[in-house]
Amino acid sequence: MLLCGPSGSGKSLVAALSGLPVLRLDDFYKEGDDPTLPVVDGSSDIDWDHPRSWDADVALAAIARLCASGATPVPVYDISLSARTGEDTLSIGRTPLFIAEGIFAAEIVERCRELGLLADALCLTRGPVTTFRRRFLRDLKEGRKSVPFLLRRGWRLLRAERSIVSRQVALGAHACGRDEALSRMAAAAAGRQARQQTAA
Repeated sequence: MLLCGPSGSGKSLVAALSGLPVLRLDDFYKEGDDPTLPVVDGSSDIDWDHPRSWDADVALAAIARLCASGATPVPVYDISLSARTGEDTLSIGRTPLFIAEGIFAAEIVERCRELGLLADALCLTRGPVTTFRRRFLRDLKEGRKSVPFLLRRGWRLLRAERSIVSRQVALGAHACGRDEALSRMAAAAAGRQARQQTAA
């Protein structure tokens, strides 16, 4: 189950409320010294909201391993340092469904579908102003970046939110709010569990 949406739309909270295992796709960001990182037009700021700031191939490989074996190594990423600080192992056992959530999840919808890995793809939406407020307070509390950077990024994303959602929907994600997302997750999990029991 892929869960995308603008930064600050509540993806992590919804994923936690679902009760399903969660693969955090934000842990697959590139490191701050990577020469392929994109830059915001007219600025020296790294554009951490551009898909090229993220390693889609490594993230997809982790999803495939989880589906095949129930476990995968995952990087431990520190957003405040823009760096990977270690590696962990995510194990989901025989759970029939897990959530892969992050702002770039829509970028791999079609590839997951082609590989037969996709149960559903959802784009969480809360509205630009609500998302701006939640994102800024979260990033400030967690010390993710400097305050000037957070304000510049927040204003840019506020203006771009509708186009971000439109792009993720065009890539194959279904736009919805929290309650619908949780309902679809529960339905998908129940369906997978029933098929698993029938196969056994």
